[in-house]
Order: sequence, then C-alpha cells, then structure tokens
Amino acid sequence: MNEESFESNETANANKTGENASSEPSAEQKKEIASWVADGIGLSDIQKKINNDFGIVMTYMDVRFLVDDLDLTLVDVEEPEPKKDAEGDENAPPTAEDSLESTGGVSVELDTVNPPGAMASGSVVFSDGQSKKWTLDQYGRLGLAGGDEQYKPSDEDVVEFQKQLDTALRGRGF
Repeated sequence: MNEESFESNETANANKTGENASSEPSAEQKKEIASWVADGIGLSDIQKKINNDFGIVMTYMDVRFLVDDLDLTLVDVEEPEPKKDAEGDENAPPTAEDSLESTGGVSVELDTVNPPGAMASGSVVFSDGQSKKWTLDQYGRLGLAGGDEQYKPSDEDVVEFQKQLDTALRGRGF
C-alpha cells in the first residue's frame, strides 16, 4: 500500500514549495517577531507581517499569546517633545503643555486591565478639573461614572474627549 496517498494535497504542495505548513512560527521567525516587538510595532501590524512575510494566518489573540509566550514586552514608541526656543519664540514648535492648553486641558488615560464586559476603560480629566471613569462596551457604547454625579462636561470638552479617546484606542489597535 502506498503511504503517500494518505498525505493531503495541501501538505504535499506546501512541502514541495518550501512553505511553512504549520500555524506556528519557527524559531527563526520568532526571533524576527521579537525584533518587531522591540521596534515598537503594534500587535495588529505584527499579525499582518506574520501573514505577509511568513504566510502564517494567526488571529489577533494568537499573536498576543505568542508575544506573551515569548516573554516579550510591547514597547510604546514615544515621539520626543519639541523644545521651546530659549526666548519663548512664538514660532517655536508647540510642547505637550501647549497642546493641553489648546485642547482645553482634557486628558484621557487608558487602563491596562479592563473590568468585565468592557472592551476598554480608563479615566478622563476635563478642562475644569473634574474627572470621571469611562468604559466602552462590546457594542461601542461609552459610559461615564464616578466623580460628581451631577457634573456635565461642556460640549467642547466632550468633543475633545471623543477625539483623544479615538486616538488613544487606535494606538492600542482598536
């Protein structure tokens, strides 16, 4: 009896072309993934690169587990703050303080661990100093809680909060 007949056509074709037929990256590929993480590439981009470069299809969670299994720490690449001119020249690039002042002083932070039922959560400090906790559920509904229950942020602060929240969530791959 011919044992080759039991081998699937896909496996046979993959072995003939040298493609990786498994769903796990090889040791060499894992080293390259580690260098991507060190370069500050986000999980969704790593997921795409694994598919494009190695031909391995992995879910976002599989990539996340792989990074954890490799004991790698995701790096947030921060842009250096531009420095003000010594004389306080108006033509100098804006600093982080300038951008907070121009945005009305709204500040958004994301939690590293989310409560049950939340896709994302964090806190916000509005321009008048009032702070709230926010959560985003799996249906995209945003909720604010905590602080003064009677407090209602200004329309400008709400718009700025939504912009900063969108930016922060996109930075995390949402």
